[in-house]
Amino acid sequence: MKKIIVFTVILACLLISCKTPGGSKYADYPIRAVPVRNVELTDSFWLPKIKTIQKTTIQYAFDKCRTEGRMDNSLIAGGRMPGPVKGKMPFDDTDLYKIIEGASYSLISNPDPELDAYLDSVIAIIKTGQEPDGYITTWFTIDPANPPAPWVKPSTRRWENEISSHELYNSGHLFEAATAHYYATGKRNLLEIALKNADLLVENFGPGKIQIVPGHQIVETGLIQLYRITGNDKYLKLSRQFLDWRGDSTTHKLFGSYSQDHIPVTKQDEVVGHAVRAMYMYAAMTDIAAIYNDADYRNAVIKLWENMTGKKMYVTGGIGARHAGESFGDNYELPNLTAYSETCAAIGSVYWNHRLFLLTGDSKYYDILERTLYNALIAGISLDGTTFFYPNPLESDGKYTFNMGSCTRQGWFDCSCCPTNLIRFIPSIPGLIYATFADTLFVNLYAANKARVSIRNNDAEIVQETGYPWDGDVKIVINPLKSSDFTVKLRVPYWARNQAVPGNLYQYDKYYPVDVKIAVNGEIIPYQQNREYVTITRKWQKGDKIDLSFPMLVKKIVSDTLVKDNLNKVAIEYGPLVYCAEQSDNLSDMDNLVITSDGIWQSEFRKDLLGGIMVLNGEIKTTDKKFVRSDKTDHAKLTLIPYYTWSNRGVGKMKVWLPAEK
Repeated sequence: MKKIIVFTVILACLLISCKTPGGSKYADYPIRAVPVRNVELTDSFWLPKIKTIQKTTIQYAFDKCRTEGRMDNSLIAGGRMPGPVKGKMPFDDTDLYKIIEGASYSLISNPDPELDAYLDSVIAIIKTGQEPDGYITTWFTIDPANPPAPWVKPSTRRWENEISSHELYNSGHLFEAATAHYYATGKRNLLEIALKNADLLVENFGPGKIQIVPGHQIVETGLIQLYRITGNDKYLKLSRQFLDWRGDSTTHKLFGSYSQDHIPVTKQDEVVGHAVRAMYMYAAMTDIAAIYNDADYRNAVIKLWENMTGKKMYVTGGIGARHAGESFGDNYELPNLTAYSETCAAIGSVYWNHRLFLLTGDSKYYDILERTLYNALIAGISLDGTTFFYPNPLESDGKYTFNMGSCTRQGWFDCSCCPTNLIRFIPSIPGLIYATFADTLFVNLYAANKARVSIRNNDAEIVQETGYPWDGDVKIVINPLKSSDFTVKLRVPYWARNQAVPGNLYQYDKYYPVDVKIAVNGEIIPYQQNREYVTITRKWQKGDKIDLSFPMLVKKIVSDTLVKDNLNKVAIEYGPLVYCAEQSDNLSDMDNLVITSDGIWQSEFRKDLLGGIMVLNGEIKTTDKKFVRSDKTDHAKLTLIPYYTWSNRGVGKMKVWLPAEK
């Protein structure tokens, strides 16, 4: 399930002074994200997706919450309405929190007085369900002896069965939403609800008090959000306490590896258990590594990342191999048809990778972030914004009902963490594009936009124009308020450097020419192959222009041979996008095809197809005589579409990994 809003964590720190009671400052991320408030998207790829969330999905989800009783639960808990708890999950409260979070960030780029007022009305309902001392989990307040889900243990005391009750998970999402709403609107109505609940947690958890860990992580990052707003380090200390207690059997009965509670977090070096819980925990660990300048936490998250990206990640960036437990599998266990690859896990991975970059400045974290963002993550939502994938397999036979009883997207789920998580995340994407450190501006993602940045107290406007990801040409105009010396670092993605991903899990089948071109005001700047950033230091003046060009080639990817499902198969990639073959465009039986070793692939932009996409057409071999060309008795054409667009035209077969000539 879901997350923390990446840039808010950093942004909120700009608004407050992070100090201990003694006055000494904690450390923090050395690199700062340029906030979404400062970035106005103008592109044709991400902007339409954000507008779909704003115009359609937010209200669609609020309507679902209303009809399924999410608002009623607060009114019932507050004694304003009779009846039993509604819904089927102990964390149904979080659906409202996540929608509020996404809607809040939507208000920044798209001010909407009607939505703003509607949020206030929903927040008033939420407040009704909060108990006088700050406790807020509606099912428990209504009837703790009869939880909404059979796997949740009945309780007589708060937090008694945290392994399944999700009370702290509810708190965490409340804190995340309150931070976003406060940041976006300046209002404190939701923030005061969150602070009252956080104070209750501080009062009840700690040495000599309750010593257990959250059953589902996220309260850790939520508490850090509140610390950054208030400057009160009691929230920070409790967040770290929850992490330090994991794997410590002297404080509680361990929940086990499924909950990442088998050994202390600083000793963990393999990603295990529930993938979403893991992502949220690793994000919190990265926060602690930054704020406390803690080497043990830092070393642990780096080792965990290396294990995930080197042995447990799909080529789409998706994570989580098993439906059972929504969990990671063993090393190299990456099935395609039965892949889980939960949408929420992809979102969590983006949050974590963004933090790792802010901690280290290493572009490899953005290479995973970008791969996940363009593939596993946005595949979770339909083009019209009203149907969703919970799991994201890399193959479909049109029969296996992988998506909670369906083999296509569904409009809602009993557990609708993924739809609401997408609402929460997608409006935040502009906050991932730029970052600053001292006198350096990082350009990490490419999308047309206008941005305002501050570098060494000198404001500058950045104007980026590009057709990315469909083409690799990028123009950036630098307009500083006053001429000054600073550095611009332009990320060169792994795919443009002839490397599929960091490590050896996925590689290109051959060498593809690296032909990155850079010019400043028309003057060519030599690019040294395999440099992760193009670094340009100069005295910038208004109107200075950078031209950057990445070669957009169709490339074949092969897996490590230890990934058994992918033996003798290839995946096809174009720029940052992974492609797939879908039955709608191809043979009725896609099982009898082979990608040729010398086949020529051509790209064609189809404005009329799936919202406007680059289609790839290539030659294959097939034994299906109905589809062969007359001049070559065993050859046919294969059409590929970006993976994120599949299943928008009904149920049918789909494949990412395709049989290839040996």
